[in-house]
Amino acid sequence: MKKLLHTTALAAALGLTAGAVMAEGKLVIYHWFEYIPQELLDKFAAENDVEIVMDTYDSNEALLAALKAGAIGTYDVAVPGDYMVKIMAGEGLLDTIAEGELANKGNIQPEWADPSFDPGRAHSIPYQWGSTSFAVNRDAYKGDIGTTDILFNPPAELSGKINMLDSQGEVLAMAALHMGIPQCSQDREQLKALNAMLQDAKAHWASFNSDTAKEVLVSGDAAVGQIYDGFAAKARAEGANIEYAFPKQGYIVWMDNVVLLKDAPNRDNAIKFMDFLLEPENIAAVTNYARYNAGVSGVEPYLDPTLATQPESNPPADAGAGVFIEVCDQATQEVYDQIWTNLKK
Repeated sequence: MKKLLHTTALAAALGLTAGAVMAEGKLVIYHWFEYIPQELLDKFAAENDVEIVMDTYDSNEALLAALKAGAIGTYDVAVPGDYMVKIMAGEGLLDTIAEGELANKGNIQPEWADPSFDPGRAHSIPYQWGSTSFAVNRDAYKGDIGTTDILFNPPAELSGKINMLDSQGEVLAMAALHMGIPQCSQDREQLKALNAMLQDAKAHWASFNSDTAKEVLVSGDAAVGQIYDGFAAKARAEGANIEYAFPKQGYIVWMDNVVLLKDAPNRDNAIKFMDFLLEPENIAAVTNYARYNAGVSGVEPYLDPTLATQPESNPPADAGAGVFIEVCDQATQEVYDQIWTNLKK
């Protein structure tokens, strides 16, 4: 894990004792990389007199693996994607938010108030939502990018210049869309074909990397990158001549959520932090920074107006449908895990 920040780093550097100026409380966050502004964390810390520590991960699967390997009881909150909330709840890794604990729960937008992955929001609140597809450097390729062939059967000028996310969920879901098969297929012939297609496609890929998915496009180290829409928008803002694709085969839609972890050592502060993020002004700060979308009502007055027109948030009329990543039954998931393991060898 990569330590991103520690709000009392200065105090530690000065060797101040715990009884001097240390905050009375603590909050330990397990979070995606480059996804929340430091100023917002500082605001919460100051308002609640807490020390914030945050570690980061680069995929939902990495989050799950760390928690199952013994990190439960270390962190208070985490930020899994939609399908991972369901998996974590099934694994007994989440605490239940009691009725009335969140004063701002009514601010959740109706369409996100009772999601299938967390009915009644028993364990989570909405954080940000967006899409996963891929972006193409238009200096390197000027042809049609509205197809998943760009990733899995690319033209010669893009071969060897493709970065894929190091995320099983996103890669295999996009592969299923490319092949036109169910995400949780149990058909042995379809699974064999999926595995073969991915092995062939791998020959065209330069890397698997999530936390530098933006940087490799900005630097030109990759001409194509599977990427999240907000990350693509930030890469474009940093000068990359890229276009975010909405392929005709479809793309992935996701919602990240703040969850209350089982055995959270600072549970009261975790609840305060979740309530803090349900205030429109606060969650809008995340949206403006990360370039995604909030699931809270009343954010509009606080949003950067350019968000509404950024191309990464506006699929064209001929785009395929956006789909959520599905949760497979255990036996089927084991097959997909093996396909992923073979792919990463």
